[in-house]
Amino acid sequence: MLHGRRILLIISGGIAAYKSLDLIRRLREQGAAVRCVMTAAAQHFVTPLSVSSLSEDKVYTELWSLTDESEMGHIRLSREADLVVVAPASADLIARMAAGLADDLAATTLLASDKPVLIAPTMNMMMWAHPATQANLATLAARGVHRIGPGAGDLACGEIGSGRMAEPSEILAAITAFFAADRRLAGRRALVTSGPTREPIDPVRYISNHSSGKQGHAIAAALAGLGADTVLVAGPTQEPPPAGVKVVPVETAAEMLDACEAALPVDVAVMAAAVADWRVERVADQKLKKTAGQAPSLKLIENPDILARIAQRGIGRPALVIGFAAETSDVVENARSKRARKGCDWILANDVSPGTGIFGGDSNTIHLVDADRVEDWPAMSKREVAGRLAERIAAALASQAATPVSQWR
Repeated sequence: MLHGRRILLIISGGIAAYKSLDLIRRLREQGAAVRCVMTAAAQHFVTPLSVSSLSEDKVYTELWSLTDESEMGHIRLSREADLVVVAPASADLIARMAAGLADDLAATTLLASDKPVLIAPTMNMMMWAHPATQANLATLAARGVHRIGPGAGDLACGEIGSGRMAEPSEILAAITAFFAADRRLAGRRALVTSGPTREPIDPVRYISNHSSGKQGHAIAAALAGLGADTVLVAGPTQEPPPAGVKVVPVETAAEMLDACEAALPVDVAVMAAAVADWRVERVADQKLKKTAGQAPSLKLIENPDILARIAQRGIGRPALVIGFAAETSDVVENARSKRARKGCDWILANDVSPGTGIFGGDSNTIHLVDADRVEDWPAMSKREVAGRLAERIAAALASQAATPVSQWR
């Protein structure tokens, strides 16, 4: 699965561009975030609207668009992906890649990228066999550019031979195989909490919040994607369970705490759940009846502080404990205070004020607060946030000398 992976898909001109639509659909089904760049020639074969509808993201087409450059820019486009895929890769774009040209957005993005590149060539059989094309391919291969295809068969020009772009299923398999080699968290154990909790008032009513669980589930998927043995303790949510993750469903904060402690020891704990701060002291056995003019009186007591309990453990404390701070004002300052109060290593703070669309939405804007600094992350999808956080976790654990807990036994 590709949950949390960020793919930059560059679509160049050619009748095979229609296959890029199926590739986008397959990538999204696998949980990947897909951002697309289209050349001018590509837009003669498929429309930006079709690509945007399937990718669920903006499509970038112009190098000189001041709006795009201020919001995203070709440097960020080239740096924020985990993998750059060029499909179809026309003979023209392959030649410009080999020459290091930067005469449109696609070529400029490729030249500015420090990420791995996979190309899926497509062209006429004579163009494919031409010494210039073969020399360009050899140049790209020497630079570490990966290639899938082309295949042989009927070509759009009516001839038969090599030059057919690889099928979307073949490209997807190549992308999956590429990421399967990235197992930086293999041997590590991870605990993630996600979603809301529900604190019962009576058999039919409860106290809860608007958390959807999308961010926590995406984080669990991203950690599992890097090879971590991941346990996801999830409150009530409509999110599907991530592939390769052990899911422990819970309802209340007390159940979530028990499940978290049962999952220990772990190397990293990411406490992304929106846990209810209070619960009703006495839950009614029967449904509370409505009496005209009289509202029931509910006595609330504090729920266990799961983040603090995990972060302040002595023996068996995870090497890295990460909390979330959902704030509506003074976001960073409140997060700093919470990090110190809870005793965790990092806090990921976000503004969940009405109108931000973060609770229940697909995007997030994060401020990562640690002991030394604050990192202000740009607005991105929750899958992208998860992928970026997993990368930071992998780097942090790699820099520590602690033995993975999977080797304790």
